[in-house]
This record gives sequence, structure tokens and C-alpha cells, in this order.
Amino acid sequence: MSISTPPFSEEHEQLRQSARGFIERELAPHAQQWEDERWFPDAVFPKLAAQGLLGLKYPESYGGQGGDYLHEAVLCEEMARIGSGGTAAGIGAHINIATPPIWKFGTEDQKQRYLVPAIRGELIGALGITEPGAGSDVAALSTRAERVDGGWVVNGEKTYITNGERAHFIVTAVKTSAEGGHHGISFLIVDRCDGVSSSKLDKLGWHASDTATISFQDVFVAEENLLGELDGGFKLIMANFQWERLAMALGAVGAMTVAWERTAEFARQRNAFGRPLSGHQAIRHKLADLATSVYTCRCVTYDALRRFVAGEDPLREVTMAKLLTQRACFELMDDCLQIHGGAGYMRGDSSPQTHPIERAARDARLGPIGGGSDEIMREILGRVLGL
Repeated sequence: MSISTPPFSEEHEQLRQSARGFIERELAPHAQQWEDERWFPDAVFPKLAAQGLLGLKYPESYGGQGGDYLHEAVLCEEMARIGSGGTAAGIGAHINIATPPIWKFGTEDQKQRYLVPAIRGELIGALGITEPGAGSDVAALSTRAERVDGGWVVNGEKTYITNGERAHFIVTAVKTSAEGGHHGISFLIVDRCDGVSSSKLDKLGWHASDTATISFQDVFVAEENLLGELDGGFKLIMANFQWERLAMALGAVGAMTVAWERTAEFARQRNAFGRPLSGHQAIRHKLADLATSVYTCRCVTYDALRRFVAGEDPLREVTMAKLLTQRACFELMDDCLQIHGGAGYMRGDSSPQTHPIERAARDARLGPIGGGSDEIMREILGRVLGL
């Protein structure tokens, strides 16, 4: 990428180089270990905080860097260089989906109690919306919060929650009235306490992240932990969907870029039938097609990002970017694995001279499901296009 590629300025590209250097020094060398251990240390969060990477888009008054979504976009792309989708997911869940609702809708007291220590890496957050019987259909939420003196008592269950085991607080969607549909949904900031239990889930990919089912059994939540308006939670859900999906598109673009770079280098170095793999037309043409896919996905994503940062409501463009990049990323990983041949099917630590492409392929499969499945994206586009 050239310097100052729109919508990024030279300042953003300097941040990119700084973040990339930190990631390659401090995080990437541990990727395989964390994948094997099915966990990355909580200490990663304070390390990121010390580099200013947990608060790029947040005001300096709360300990952030005073930047904007473009600064955060740079980090979303660069986290692909960790080499562990699970580690990137755990970090991303904290900075891109758990803390933004507190920043946007929280009281000053809530920001001081949760956002400030979250930016310092002292508290880790999670977002609790999905339930066993309610994924993208948020109107079907069944976790309930019953009014009591001084607050609410919460009962219910959330599932597929990133940071679900480690989180100190869960920004949780609950039903606070008997109204059906999207009405009667509120958000509560639920502290990890008695009555909150987690059960870790085993996954195809993202092994280093702790994805869990969280159960709430008679959990008291104080009045001051109501986030936003009572029964106004659907607005909070929709408010962050655009950035969450844009962040996923940026992450996919970053992952595709890294995989292509490593695969092209492998093809230049690996000899077959007396010449490099890249010297064979079939491989050379496949790499050319993959480079075109990376570029197309970047262009569509950056267009959506420009519109988002400009203050538009780019529902169509963000949805298209999310839909295009997630499937394209998985397909690219499969093609890169094919070019690696047998080495691509081996675990990364079995072939230290190659990119751990088998892990990247497994990690990429989550994209067409998480943050709104491909089918949901097509439904949204169908409505936007008047179909």
C-alpha cells in the first residue's frame, strides 16, 4: 500500500507502521502458543494500552488518543498480522463492540467506571446479545430483567460471546417489558459477580479467544448500570452494527493481504519441475486473480469506510462490504492453502518456513456467520434495494 492511500493520511500510515511493529514484536511470536493453549493472557490488554491502542478513537479526557474511526480502522487491518484470529477477535471484541455503546450512550459515571479502566486495559469487556434461541433475530431475546428496589434482577443466557470467560463486565441486552418485537429491550452493564457463570465453547477456529455461554441466575444489577434509555435498547443494537461489520470487513482485508503476501513469497521460493511455482502459468494466474480479489475487497471496504467517517448512513455500502469480504476471504484462504500443497494442510508449527495457512483458513470461516450472516446481509440489501 502506498503512503496516504485514501481515506488514510500520512499520520494514519505512520500509525500503521507503529502498530505493525508492535504486533510483530510482541504478539505474533506467541500466536502458536496461544492457539495451542486456547487462551491469550489478559496481560495483552495493558500492553496494548501502553501503546495507546485500546483507545485510538476515544477522547483524551477518558485516556484515549483523541483519534477517530480511521485510526481504529488501521488497527483492525493490522491485527491480522498477529497470525491468530482468536487473539485479534478478543482484542476486537473489547475495543469495537463492548466499549463503544458505553462511550456513545453511557452516563459520565458509567464512562468513568467502565470506559476509562477499559482503555487502560484494567477491565475487559464483552457484549452479550446472542442467545441460544435468538441470534440475528434480536426481537426474540428471552433474557429478562425484573424491576426490584434499586435496580433489576437478571435471569437468562447468552451464547457465542467473545471474551465470555474473561470479561469483567458484560454489556447485556435484556427484556425489560412484556412488549413484543423490538420494543421493551434495554441494556444493562452487568459486572462479573455471583450468579454470573461462563462455560467455554470449543470452536473450529479462533482457538485463542474465549468464546462462552454466559448464564445469569438472579443477578442484581443496580439502577445506575442501565445503559441508555429504558426500553430503548434496540437503538443501541443497531447503532454499533455498522461499525462492527465495517471492522470485520477491514479485518478480512488485512487477513487477505497477509495471506496473499506470504503465499506469493512461498510460490517464488518453492521449486517444482525445475522452476519456482510462480513460474507456472496456472499458479501465476491464480495469484493474479487473488490479488484482484484483495484489491476489490479493499476498494469496496474503503468506500464504505469513507462514507461512514463522513457521517453518512452507509447501510447499503457497509452491508455489501461485509457480505463481499467475508466469503472472499475464506475462498482466498482455501486457494492459498491449495498453492501451499501439503505444507498448507500442516499446522503452522509443523512447517515453520511457511505461513500457518491452515489456521487462517479455519479462522476465516467465521466471517460469513459472525456479525450477521451472509443470509442476513442479503436480506438487508434486498430491503435497501427495494426488492
